[in-house]
Amino acid sequence: MTLEPTSLRGKSVRFSWSDGPTKGTTHEHFFHEDGTVEWRSVGGKGNGHKDAGKADRPRFVDESVADGVRMVSYLSDSGYTLTAVLNFNDKSIVGVASNEKTWAPVHGSFEIVS
Repeated sequence: MTLEPTSLRGKSVRFSWSDGPTKGTTHEHFFHEDGTVEWRSVGGKGNGHKDAGKADRPRFVDESVADGVRMVSYLSDSGYTLTAVLNFNDKSIVGVASNEKTWAPVHGSFEIVS
């Protein structure tokens, strides 16, 4: 049985990346109840949600795809979009990071922090 939440709203989730532009890093995402998200690097330099000193807190989409699988996506102020599918059965992530000029497949794992 999968312990998938009905929504990521109100949850803190750590994404650890095994490939893509952020390979080897971990980002903690805070999915706020108001439908916005912010994130920060864990154990690294700087914050992943800062843009010229201003917190980036874009709106996110969170949808159930199948039993135990959710999709989340957001467009940051920097122009990057992350669309990630979270598999709660094996805690894996597969997705795409993109902007107006590039896109890259991303893979990793995740854990619900709170």
